[in-house]
Amino acid sequence: MSQSATAAAASVSTEHPTEPRIVARIRDDAEALAAARKLAVELAREASQRDRERRLPWAELDRYVRSGLWGISVPKEYGGAGVSYVTLAQVTAIIAEADGSLGQIPQNHFYAVEIIRVNGSDAQKRFYFERVLQGDRFGNALAEIGTRNSAERKTRLTKDGADYRINGRKFYATGALYADWVPTSAIDDDGVQQLALVPRNAQGLSIVDDWSGFGQRTTGSGSAIFDNVRVDGGAVLGFQASFDRPTTVGPLAQLLHAAIDLGIARAAYADLIGFVSTRSRPWIDSGVERAGDDPLTIREVGDLTVQLHAAEALVDRAGARVDIAAADPNADTVAAASIAVAESRVLTNNVSLAAGSKLFELAGTQSTLAENNLDRHWRNARTHTLHDPVRWKYHAIGNYYLNDKKPPRHGAL
Repeated sequence: MSQSATAAAASVSTEHPTEPRIVARIRDDAEALAAARKLAVELAREASQRDRERRLPWAELDRYVRSGLWGISVPKEYGGAGVSYVTLAQVTAIIAEADGSLGQIPQNHFYAVEIIRVNGSDAQKRFYFERVLQGDRFGNALAEIGTRNSAERKTRLTKDGADYRINGRKFYATGALYADWVPTSAIDDDGVQQLALVPRNAQGLSIVDDWSGFGQRTTGSGSAIFDNVRVDGGAVLGFQASFDRPTTVGPLAQLLHAAIDLGIARAAYADLIGFVSTRSRPWIDSGVERAGDDPLTIREVGDLTVQLHAAEALVDRAGARVDIAAADPNADTVAAASIAVAESRVLTNNVSLAAGSKLFELAGTQSTLAENNLDRHWRNARTHTLHDPVRWKYHAIGNYYLNDKKPPRHGAL
């Protein structure tokens, strides 16, 4: 990396600066899972209050980073734990169960790490992976609104001597508000989509906290505005190249989305069990004293439990397929990984919505009181599951098994 990029890294700050981060180094998968479970207990304590008040989780994110969990996907040869994709998904689900917003914020961070692993030069890997291990956070500035479809990009990356300039506007920039670096997709002078890693404090970059979604309220998924932002020539790498050939970039992104939905479903399920067991009343025709002994309630809980456990199994299976594809990326292994991940996304999509809704059906009217804030689970699920339409996942799965058609490579399947 150039001296200017190194200087930018040294000067990166957030709107809420903290002391220099002392970040734990996680060595393997077991340590990662143990750290996630321990941290989740802390993150869950005020998750409802943060959602209700839309209180941005600066302190919680700092603890999350200091735990070392944001560095677990950095390959071992660059000093990271290089955990399996199965473990990365499990960690994501554990955190999302504690707080659906905190579960999503690092999704694009891990996505950026994966793109660097797949497309970055050795110099870029050494520089950015070390920054990640030191506690730097990637956000994202990928999606745009006002385009013909979700894949179209209008933001431009223009050559300026040895460097570049970015002009454009992004939305759904999850995590950019909290980031040290903002990975930005833009179209270069040749019409090819690239990824520029822009320092959060770059002159001309404005991150606007204008996310008003009714769910995942604290993800910071608002606007990123680029007004002639200079980008170091060494901070640009291929983005479209991630899909021009078989890579794990798309399956990894979708796997993490499935894990987020799984975590949200677990949280709703746990609150359902807790509320019905302690506060709900049985229906008058049931002939029982406790809601937990109501036979029709028992049946519904059984059905939801099967769906949840099936979703957990499919997420683990999908992660294992992505691990296979990462070890030997080719058209067949990547297609198999994409389809396995699509299957997991179908089930996690459905169970997260079902759990958030079934919670109220079985818990009863008391559960709707605002002070309980139990609607956050359904709101989080409904908001997050809109990322990519599940109806097209059914199509890709059916076409793969029935007609031997490999799924498209674009990262949104």
